[in-house]
Amino acid sequence: MNLMRKQILLLSVLIAAVSLNARAEEECNPTPSPDSSLVAFTRGGDLYVRSASGEGERRLTFDGSDVILNGYASWVYYEEILGRSTRYKAFWWSPDSRKIVFYRFDDSQVGRFPIWSEAGQYGSLKITRYPKAGTPNPSVRIGIAAADGSSLQWCSFPDAPGRSFGTPFWAPGSQMLCVPSEPSRGQDKLEIYRVDASEATSELIYTEQYNTWLDWPENVYAAGVGFYMVRSFESGWEQIYFLSYDGKTFRRLTDGQNWDVRIVRADERKGELWFMAKRGSRLHPALYYLDRKGRITELSSPDYWASKPEFSEDGKKVKLRLSTAAEPWTDVVCDARKSWRKTPSSMPAAAEPEPWAPRPVCIENDCFQLYGLISYPKGFDPSRRYPVVMQIYGGPGTPYVRDFWKSRDASDAWCTDNGAIYLVADPRSSGENGRAGMDEAFRQVTVKELGDYLAWAKYLKSLPYVDRIGVKGFSFGGTSTAMLVLRYPEYFCCGIAGGGVYDWSLYDSHYTERFMQTPEENPDGYAAASVLNYVDGLDPARVGRLMITHGTADDNVHLQNSLQLVDALQKAGIQFELMLYPGGMHGYRGAQKAHSDSLEAQFWKRWLF
Repeated sequence: MNLMRKQILLLSVLIAAVSLNARAEEECNPTPSPDSSLVAFTRGGDLYVRSASGEGERRLTFDGSDVILNGYASWVYYEEILGRSTRYKAFWWSPDSRKIVFYRFDDSQVGRFPIWSEAGQYGSLKITRYPKAGTPNPSVRIGIAAADGSSLQWCSFPDAPGRSFGTPFWAPGSQMLCVPSEPSRGQDKLEIYRVDASEATSELIYTEQYNTWLDWPENVYAAGVGFYMVRSFESGWEQIYFLSYDGKTFRRLTDGQNWDVRIVRADERKGELWFMAKRGSRLHPALYYLDRKGRITELSSPDYWASKPEFSEDGKKVKLRLSTAAEPWTDVVCDARKSWRKTPSSMPAAAEPEPWAPRPVCIENDCFQLYGLISYPKGFDPSRRYPVVMQIYGGPGTPYVRDFWKSRDASDAWCTDNGAIYLVADPRSSGENGRAGMDEAFRQVTVKELGDYLAWAKYLKSLPYVDRIGVKGFSFGGTSTAMLVLRYPEYFCCGIAGGGVYDWSLYDSHYTERFMQTPEENPDGYAAASVLNYVDGLDPARVGRLMITHGTADDNVHLQNSLQLVDALQKAGIQFELMLYPGGMHGYRGAQKAHSDSLEAQFWKRWLF
């Protein structure tokens, strides 16, 4: 009898463990409350709360399905608004742990896109909800749920066709939160609403308009009576502003040519603020101190890329990591209020970098400064001639020239070891030229950027030791690469285009329309930016050698793009190379990454050397 009881007890424990494990596997984005007593998560399109110990599960919404998603982001919000780091999480705890604000997405009107998998005997088909340019977006409601399940209220906002919402943020007291919103698909107007957490009523406290597009507020620093935010609508550069929660106080706190601004610390009582920015350099973010009189002090040298500021307990010192692509990371300690020039011992001693280490280079085109990082092969001899591999991207506000140690694209070991010069190059719209450069892309993405890449090619050709030029890029960079190799083979003899958008009407609504508006509003711009439109009429004997690569399960830039380009090239009689990665997503990993690297090396040996 005792043995039987033990067996029953053991079986019960095992069943409970299996049940708990199964539930844990189903939980998506488990997020502890600020007081660590509860955990919120989503499952099957609904929002749940349980105790931190795993007991007492409570369901807060009840209509989740394959098209209704409570607290779990619709794909386009995950990719373009909330960000990949959220892992689809679309709910936020109040500071007092008593409420959760969440987004409810309705994907029922969003277009269905099939993604096929080759795995198994018959393969399988996954249907995704993906709004392409000009097609319906998900509709969104914002709910505020009591963590104890006692109430669920829906926030009210003025009706506006095409309204979308950014990342909300709570005020410290948990009585209110702020919700950024863009009322139209044009993305040229931003509104911020204050929402009463008890009544779920909203009040407009801020409006901003710009003649091209506006980005969402990021790196918002919420304080007691208001919040600090970074905007770029006024001076052509990013500035820091303070806005009170009632909308009555709005102050600009900085001036000058700032970019990539990130607020890292603020003392509302003393009127002090610390921020990182590319201010003294277009390439390197440094740490800055803003005092109550509006004076800005440079705390770290703009000759280095500064990262990971950590303040001492008393707030008098700050530790930073500094590096360049040629110099490894060094930890330094700076005074939190004095210029680094007055404390030179806090800066690292200059070390002689390796001869093949990346070095910044700058050229000019159409009065815009274009930045790059160039590295030379081992044993470089300027009396010889070398091929060049040029790495590009080109998306507005997304620089690929990142001058810090072991930056992903700053150098290329294969080029260094195999006798090729390597250059990562940015166009005018990458951000180093502020809004003026970025705005050049409006309604005509790739057009001005291609001119800048040609300027880079002309610069390279002017160097006595440069031979032929190959180009490569992924995603937006794949688009740019295909354009250059097919249309300008006199400069780019070959190229590798990975995961590219070859017709912008095939890409997602929010990203594409931010820069291009809808296909109906801007048909000429879409035509000019489509690689497919240039294929017919090309001389097959004249074009450069193009390698196309794509992951077959890419849910970001669909394989459809490459297949349509393949079809157009075949019909035009143009030879090319193609590599597909089964089940590959938007970027290759593991064995596929190793294969892709080897493939690139072989391609350059065949067509560039």
